Amino acid sequence: MNNHLTSKQLFKRNFATILFALFIGIILMAVKFYAYRLTGSSAILSDALESIINVVAGTFAMFSIVIAAKPPDESHPYGHGKIEYFCAGFEGALIIIAAIGIFTTGISHLIYPHPLDHLHQGLYWLMGASVVNLFLGVFLIRMGKRNQSLVLTADGKHILTDVYTSVGVIGGLFIVEYSGWYWLDGAIAIIIGVNILITGAKLVKEAYAGLMNKAEPELLKEISDLLIANKKDIFIDIHQLRAWRSGNHIHIDFHLILPRDFSLECAHRENKALEKIIKEYFGGRASVMIHLDPCLDEDCPACSQSSCMIRYDNQKQLIEWNLTTMTADQSDKNPD
Repeated sequence: MNNHLTSKQLFKRNFATILFALFIGIILMAVKFYAYRLTGSSAILSDALESIINVVAGTFAMFSIVIAAKPPDESHPYGHGKIEYFCAGFEGALIIIAAIGIFTTGISHLIYPHPLDHLHQGLYWLMGASVVNLFLGVFLIRMGKRNQSLVLTADGKHILTDVYTSVGVIGGLFIVEYSGWYWLDGAIAIIIGVNILITGAKLVKEAYAGLMNKAEPELLKEISDLLIANKKDIFIDIHQLRAWRSGNHIHIDFHLILPRDFSLECAHRENKALEKIIKEYFGGRASVMIHLDPCLDEDCPACSQSSCMIRYDNQKQLIEWNLTTMTADQSDKNPD
């Protein structure tokens, strides 16, 4: 993950990547429709229709990356990153619509099969497009994971689904060519429609989870490991760790328990130092809210501040810091 890249650098990379993918997608869409024109195959048409969705979704993704890169303003104090989830949901909805169109064509060709012209030639065009699509999909997913971009990842997954679709079409149509079972062309289109429908539903579900700020265990684990690596003796405990994404920006908040005899100035200094560590780790792409809690008498057995003059009990054991303890809600223990 590119934690040390600035938001501006990430924007440039993501925009260049999606623009490149869109250009390739338009070329591949034209190739597939040419193959459909040669053959008249409903299975190839279903593959070509999905390519239209790729291009439309890629265009929307390009604009969403531009909007997500805009800094926070009075109307959007948390930034514009949530547009990426809308993009993923929009792409999922388009895929579902394409699946309905594929079902319609597939059923028609299943009931009324007809010979397919120039099938061998059309398959070669489709095979070439599929190979290019495979490399493009893998590239987009890798870039999406590196740059923490849901848009690129979703687009890459959709393109890989397109590859799986093309492979199914190619295999099925080779059978049609050598067997003469022209009804199989329609059956393949229907099967493809089911697969595309499932993919669209998954994208919509993923977008919904992002809009609802669903917890990300991997992100929380990464943050907890960072906090453990920078733990100080004066940090008695951390709890109620929360994190959510808005595009490539991360919002983090947690409670930090400090000795209650600390001055306001000292507590503020520790707060800012820890906040700086987190922001630098994520390359300035994180906002951090640390709620400072004073220690209570029951914290004494876990506190290593032996010089404390207001101890209620001696230290007995340190609190183990891990993901479970850091994300636990201890609001009853330290009420606001």
